[in-house]
Amino acid sequence: MTIHNSTAELDKAAHLHPYTNARKLEAEGPRVMAQGDGVYVRDAQGNEYIEGLAGLWSVAVGFGQQRLVDAAAQQMAQLPYYHVFAQKTHGPAARLADKLVEMTPEHLTKVFFTNSGSEANDTVIKLIWFLNNALGRPGKKKFIARTGGYHGITIASGSLTGLPWNHAGFDLPAIPVRHVTTPHAYFFANDGESEEQFAQRLADEIEAVIQEEGPDTIAAFIGEPLIGAGGVLVPPAGYWEKVQAICKKHDILLIADEVITGFGRTGKMFACETFGITPDFMVLSKQLTSSYQPLAAIMMTDAIYQTIADHSEKLGTLGHGFTGTGHPVATAVGLENLAIIEEQNLVENAAAMGRVLRAELARFADHPLVGEIRGEGLIAAVQLVADKATRTRFDPEGKLGAYVFERAHDHGLIIRNIKDAIAFCPPLIITEDQVREMVSRFAATLDDTLAYARAEGMVAG
Repeated sequence: MTIHNSTAELDKAAHLHPYTNARKLEAEGPRVMAQGDGVYVRDAQGNEYIEGLAGLWSVAVGFGQQRLVDAAAQQMAQLPYYHVFAQKTHGPAARLADKLVEMTPEHLTKVFFTNSGSEANDTVIKLIWFLNNALGRPGKKKFIARTGGYHGITIASGSLTGLPWNHAGFDLPAIPVRHVTTPHAYFFANDGESEEQFAQRLADEIEAVIQEEGPDTIAAFIGEPLIGAGGVLVPPAGYWEKVQAICKKHDILLIADEVITGFGRTGKMFACETFGITPDFMVLSKQLTSSYQPLAAIMMTDAIYQTIADHSEKLGTLGHGFTGTGHPVATAVGLENLAIIEEQNLVENAAAMGRVLRAELARFADHPLVGEIRGEGLIAAVQLVADKATRTRFDPEGKLGAYVFERAHDHGLIIRNIKDAIAFCPPLIITEDQVREMVSRFAATLDDTLAYARAEGMVAG
């Protein structure tokens, strides 16, 4: 994130946040992006880049999609704004709610709109607290999340997030939450431990946390089916099956955060399909509108909805909502965006192009800097390590990744470094030739990075 007109605490910012080169920002200012077309974006100087992260994991249908521009303009001309308070609604919100109920797993039948994934997860927290108060369980208010997970940036959703740079200086976590081990075998499995054994150890840890806190105090478990902003971390085999069994055993709600993975990213419409998850809540955003408009949606079961509705009637209101909830322009864009995803078979394209992407990245398996290549569907990461044999991280962690991020621009590529993991998440419209070109530009970047790492004494040679 760029804080405009402020250079305070630049060294601290660079240290804490793995994506921002604060000194470069101070010296040169931010890159001013000016135009987008398909999988390409251009800056104000006319330099063209392949947008290898779809903006912020989100521009499914690519940049410059005229159908979305027209949908927004038409709705702006007809009804630029109205709310969904006081027993009112409007066509786009109602139609999009129906569409989401049709698309998502059949047990998720109710929708609550917000403006962002952060607001959505914040709302889920409030709804769960409201629900347990309605059920006479005022002590059942704690959450279990994972270290490395990302669930938003507000006080409540930021507390669920398990990334230290999102907590530092903000007095977070600020709500009752326990963070358990990151489900990533490459760094966190013990020597000789199989994926199944690792998954069982993680399940045992969750069970132990529940017993330590008291099962009657744990309200919900939240997780991204595949961790995105924490490094594109694919869970070990059997993990989600074990997590769901524990949640069911202790009457703990399961929240699937599909803000990044929803609408095709993992090669299925939803990552819950990919990993066999049956959630009580599903949180959607980003690719819902391809980020052409701010919008998020919470899907929930009818049983949860009915309990909330009954308690709202008892209290006289559900005292929660936003001015922009179900905004007509945003929901109109969302409807058109989902139509494009379906008409152009972008979920199937994501699956096919994801196979191409991982095959192309696999050629770096023997590279001196590369420890792991991972991903699912059209989202992947290349993990850079100081020692391949011991899986030793670089010290300081993130310095080399920051170099890759900056240097990639010189080769016409925008990716994201998450410390020393290099993430790829291009628009779902990408073609096979464009995937190969993206990886070719990354290869040139990696060659430069190896020379830099050797010159800096970060690796031998």
